[in-house]
Amino acid sequence: MEEQLIEEGKYRYIEVGQGTPVIILHGLMGGLSNFQGVTSHFPDLGYQVLVPELPIYDMPMLKTTVKNFAKFLAEFIEYKGLDKVILLGNSLGGHIGLLHTKMFPEKAKALVITGSSGLYESAMGDGYPKRGDYEFIKKKAQDVFYDPEIATKEIVDDVYATINDRKKLIKTLAIAKSAIRHNMAKDLPDMHTPTCIIWGENDTVTPPNVAEEFHQLLPDSNLFWIEKCGHAPMMEHPDRFNEILESWLKDRQF
Repeated sequence: MEEQLIEEGKYRYIEVGQGTPVIILHGLMGGLSNFQGVTSHFPDLGYQVLVPELPIYDMPMLKTTVKNFAKFLAEFIEYKGLDKVILLGNSLGGHIGLLHTKMFPEKAKALVITGSSGLYESAMGDGYPKRGDYEFIKKKAQDVFYDPEIATKEIVDDVYATINDRKKLIKTLAIAKSAIRHNMAKDLPDMHTPTCIIWGENDTVTPPNVAEEFHQLLPDSNLFWIEKCGHAPMMEHPDRFNEILESWLKDRQF
């Protein structure tokens, strides 16, 4: 990623632009660069885009939970002195954004979720181990996208390295279990934060019916679809993703 990674205390993050703060929350296997389309587009429109690196593999085992990541996000927002932020999360990042919004509703001006976990128990992926089987991992990585070519060798290598690191694998499974425990179906009807739901029509990790359920349960939400798109719309169709999000933010006057 071209943007400079800032390291301050326990935080590592990217920050671009000035204006209304947008905090991007990456997924379990997702790096900061997955949102390059967003970080290059929105600063020119008057947004301050921040992408913190979530401490997915750094928390003690007992604290490796969605709730503690939501608290980490709250601490980051306070550290940066931000108020009324827009949270944008993919996969696990969406779940963290949702839980943070439930816990600290006064802090979130708006929420954007894409391929989010929080409702669907298999949202973190299944069939994890099979460590050491590169072709299996490659197939799993390709299945995340509609176009398997998006799963570059670099992406597959990163996932393969994570799965074959015993400590990281155990943490990954702990997070998956935590995500299941933190099912938010009962919480969503009481969450009135304006929410933009952007979903790939061909998402096999969090299928389209998950997006429909989010839309039905969240009182103030809009649902948008992207064709020929899997679990990470901001990577597969960055221009279309930005177009939808920019239009929604304008409509909602954020």
